[in-house]
Amino acid sequence: TMLRAGSGDLTLDLRTRRARSGDRTVDLTAREFVLLELFLRHPGQVLSREQILSHVWGYDFDPGSNIVDVYVRALRKKLGDGCVETVRGMGYRLP
Repeated sequence: TMLRAGSGDLTLDLRTRRARSGDRTVDLTAREFVLLELFLRHPGQVLSREQILSHVWGYDFDPGSNIVDVYVRALRKKLGDGCVETVRGMGYRLP
């Protein structure tokens, strides 16, 4: 029921739907939770905006939308800037 980033600093409890960053517990919205779970299940893998959109929001979402960027920013704000890495022109990944 726990997903953990490589360093172990970032964990996600699938039962309580809470994240921990270091010694802090962080409450996530439903979409933030699904997004972070996606990153944690694919550590180090670059995920394109399209992959993220289809997994978190479904295929009917406008591909021109910046919703992915907005949610990545929200995760960084809650969990620290280094939690999600931008890979220019390709997408995002969990370092």
